[in-house]
Amino acid sequence: MLDELLGRASLKERIAELEDETERLRARYEAETDRRAEATTARQDAEKRVNRLEDRIAQLEGELERVDADEDDSLAFRRRETLRGGRLADVLDRLRSVRTGPEGAVTTVVESGADEFAPDDELAAALGDREALVDAAAPCLLCVDDAGLVSAALDPPVFPDEGDVPAGWTDRFALDREWFLPTGRYALAVVRADLFAVGVYEGDDRIEYRGFESDVKGSHSKGGFSQARFERIRDDQIDAHLERCRETLADVYDDAEIDRLFLTGQRGVIETLADETAVEPAATAAVDATGDPKSALEDAYGTFWTTTLFVL
Repeated sequence: MLDELLGRASLKERIAELEDETERLRARYEAETDRRAEATTARQDAEKRVNRLEDRIAQLEGELERVDADEDDSLAFRRRETLRGGRLADVLDRLRSVRTGPEGAVTTVVESGADEFAPDDELAAALGDREALVDAAAPCLLCVDDAGLVSAALDPPVFPDEGDVPAGWTDRFALDREWFLPTGRYALAVVRADLFAVGVYEGDDRIEYRGFESDVKGSHSKGGFSQARFERIRDDQIDAHLERCRETLADVYDDAEIDRLFLTGQRGVIETLADETAVEPAATAAVDATGDPKSALEDAYGTFWTTTLFVL
């Protein structure tokens, strides 16, 4: 009665309500704390597992890199050599001297730019895992025997057509000397946009020479002309130079009995001259021949009559 008169009853009820609310909040806090502790533990466990997995991934990647490196090493050419002159003749003679059973040796033309080298079953078995190296050597002549003693590729200066090489397996390698070495009477020319030289040869010996340089502007205007006009003038000068080259080649052919013509020099200029020359070149090659016409011809000659040997 006294509590009601003094207002204590309502205060006690409010205190009781607050105490109940406090207990509920304390219980919720403790439950949330437990959940957070469990979540922290779970997160820590997950982080440990992630770390273990990352370590395992790094270990496996390292093993994969070592395997790839071992494979790359195992598939490297056993030997690669640039051959010319007497050394080229010696190696060629050794390969040409090989004799096998009736179907123990094969010579295959592997073209450049082919999607993939696709040997027959017998050749694939002879090459084994080294088959992948053939694409790296292309274009080439591939020589393989059935005993595994010979497995080599060569890139001759004069690349034969497939019809020039016997199809299938025979008792020897089909390697014509004229694909690799200077033979007979032939002409070899070097041409740039402003230079031309041609020699007539008997084997290794040059028996005739003609050469000249033309006044052709550089590739960029240095003032005084618009670039378009400058390029037209330069193109006209190059056309005149190439016309003189064609006339010189025609004169050489009229004066000498020539079996074959080889064109070397600046790639785009070679192609233009080859397309417009009456005599079809037996082979062309882009070479970096510098100096005056005679020096450029000597450089081109040495570069052209070079073969790379790949031992698979």
